[in-house]
Parts: sequence; structure tokens; C-alpha cells
Amino acid sequence: MYVPAHFAADDEAMHELLARHRAADLVTMTPDGLVATMLPFIYDRSRNVLLGHFARNNDHWKQPVLVDALVIVRGPDAYVSPAWYASKREHGRVVPTWNYITAHVHGTMTVYDDPAWVENVVRRLSDLHEAGRAEPWSVDDAPEKFVSGQLRAIVGVEIAIKRIEAKFKLSQNRPEADVDGVITGLTADGEEATATAVAQHRR
Repeated sequence: MYVPAHFAADDEAMHELLARHRAADLVTMTPDGLVATMLPFIYDRSRNVLLGHFARNNDHWKQPVLVDALVIVRGPDAYVSPAWYASKREHGRVVPTWNYITAHVHGTMTVYDDPAWVENVVRRLSDLHEAGRAEPWSVDDAPEKFVSGQLRAIVGVEIAIKRIEAKFKLSQNRPEADVDGVITGLTADGEEATATAVAQHRR
């Protein structure tokens, strides 16, 4: 990934992105070419791995992986209009762009066809995404026989992380007045998440 210095993310920002992401694209090179699947993942920082699961009927997990797997993690993103820049009114030398947060996670993929292993991941994923709800759902809310059947219909996947390339492109290369305009414009467009990210990462 091309990452200019002013858009580079520090380690803590990368870890935070992985910890709070919802789902990501898993891409692998197979003998039949590139294969991609969007999967929910949980980041285990202590082991430096991403954990998730495939539907058993998805042939992706059965394909030999020829090189390291790639997981594309995305944060908020939004179009940025040059009309929001103070610079437009000063000299007009501005163009549209896109603000976004993304990380490319490279690592070794291992498949676990083991109901107990998969159950642990399902419980952790459910607990993560149900946290903070007024009435959080739990795996234990479903009948045990039903859960066992569902677990047999999925297989686990682990990505042992080797390296992460992250880019937080959030108008850090623009003058302060332009950044103010971007935050105002994004907020007016209903892109509050990206506006907040710009505000948090302004230089």
C-alpha cells in the first residue's frame, strides 16, 4: 500500500482499528486465482492474530493458499469536496479527494475444523458485538442442540499476523482552515464518523 508519511498510522492507532472493526475482506491467492470473502473477525492482540469463521459451504476455506493471506480492514471513509476548502476561495487550486482509514493485514492462514475451537470464536465475537446493548444476546440463549448444529455448519480461521500496513488519510496534508472546512462539510453530509476521525487526527 502506498502510504505517504503524513498519512502513516502509529502502532497504537493500528491496534485500535483492529480492535474495533466489524468485518473485513479476507483475500487469498489460490491455484484458481484470487479469492475473497468478507468475514467478521476478532483481534487477539496478546497472540497477534485475527480469528473468524467461514460457512462450511464456502469453498474458500478449502482452497490451498499459495502466499500469505491479506485481510483488508476498513474504518470510516467519505468523499471530500474541494468546495469545503478555504483554499478554494483563495486560489482555486484544489481538487476532490477521499478521506479514509484502512489497514492491510498480512499473515499466515490456518483453518480449524473443530467445533470447540469455533464455538470459542463465536462466543467471543458475539460477546464483543453484543456488549453495551440493553438486552445483549448470548450463545447460551439458544437451544444447545441448535447451537451444535450451527457450529457444524462453520469452520474456524486464524490469521497469524506478520505485518500491517495502515493508512489514515484524513486531510492531514491540508492547511488548518481547510481541515475545519472538511469537518464542517462532512458533518453536514451526515458523515459524522469520518468527521470525527479527521478531528482526532488533525496535525
